[in-house]
Amino acid sequence: MVHEMKKFLNKINSIKGEISFDGDKSISHRAVFFSAMSDGISEIENLSHCEDLKTTISAFENLGAKFIFNDRKTIVYGVGKYKFNEPFKEIYCGNSGTTARLLSGILSAQKFNSTITGDESLSKRPMKRIIEPLQKMGAKISHNNFHLPLQFHPVEKLNNLKFDLVIPSAQVKSCILLAGLFVDEETIINESIETRNHTEKMLNLPVLVHNRKKIIKSSSRFYPQSNYYYVPGDISSAAFFIVLTLLSKNSELIIRNVSLNPTRIGFINILQKMNARIEIKFSGKTNNEEYGDLIIKSSKLRNIHIENTFIPNIIDEIPILTIAGIFADGDFQIRNCKELRFKETDRISALSYNLKSLGLNVKEFDDGLFITGYIKNKIGDFKTFDDHRIAMAFSILSMLIDGGGYIDNPECVNISNPAFYNQLNIISY
Repeated sequence: MVHEMKKFLNKINSIKGEISFDGDKSISHRAVFFSAMSDGISEIENLSHCEDLKTTISAFENLGAKFIFNDRKTIVYGVGKYKFNEPFKEIYCGNSGTTARLLSGILSAQKFNSTITGDESLSKRPMKRIIEPLQKMGAKISHNNFHLPLQFHPVEKLNNLKFDLVIPSAQVKSCILLAGLFVDEETIINESIETRNHTEKMLNLPVLVHNRKKIIKSSSRFYPQSNYYYVPGDISSAAFFIVLTLLSKNSELIIRNVSLNPTRIGFINILQKMNARIEIKFSGKTNNEEYGDLIIKSSKLRNIHIENTFIPNIIDEIPILTIAGIFADGDFQIRNCKELRFKETDRISALSYNLKSLGLNVKEFDDGLFITGYIKNKIGDFKTFDDHRIAMAFSILSMLIDGGGYIDNPECVNISNPAFYNQLNIISY
């Protein structure tokens, strides 16, 4: 795909001020899911305005839920259990893996036919990881060699399942837990490597810890009821601004009311170990989700060994952590993140391509990268590969190098943060 539009970003001197973000994308998805599933009226405050959330809302409108948007609040008229409408057309999930995978857990339990499709990128992403456990529960699914489109056929009922989460994926886990909401007996997931836990927190599912494993249970008694959801700011969007502030001279940034879920701030823990000056101020909880403020100041970073156990919970932040790594003292390496190859683009390959264009020495592994050397080219010309996180990561890099940089297809940031470039302008000096 060829994009004629490019955006140029100048090198900046410093970062100053305060900023807040639209609602966290992962929490927003689930707030919409649970509100639409419930039998009643729910209210969501500070819902994300990103393209992925518009996709999720459109999917549930297709299934009969109704949404009213009023300033910062969204009113949702839920459908109720087994009361979804048979969709009048295919359910288009755009670029959103969360929409497609979580919705599969719900559609598997319905008594009507439905079809999920997606854009070119989503159609290449692996769905075997959800299809196989759903089929073990009794779902009837047709597929395109374990890729989209997925066709769901009517079932009388699903069976419960005991499942070991081999691929550490919150989307896979959530898909199975949502399917389990339509079964009276308990569906049990054994999780040996912790992943994002928004689904179990927001549904208040039982979670036990035994022999360093998490045991999460789901059943029909936890089916969501109408509720009020406040969605804290998006911590993954904040990551780009955190790194920009750390790497800019004489800088200080305050980020207000952002999600501080422990499974989402692994990248902050890593940056702190890299000598980053980041202060966390917890404000409280909403729907079992922690939130608060961050204070970030310029820092001299040094690279560290990144433990494998961190990877599932920093997978979306690895592109911007890589940018931090190339400015930190010492060589940067990250491994055991093969899952990056199955995102909106192959992010390992995309990072490697763009960093090599600057003259850095990059060794690409099947599951990661090793980077050494110094930036030799004074101006960057970066490819986004139509991936929002690649676009944002190299926009930040452009603002840190002498000649600035060009970003192709800057519009793709709308997938997660449509306000990204405006926010950069507000805090950059």
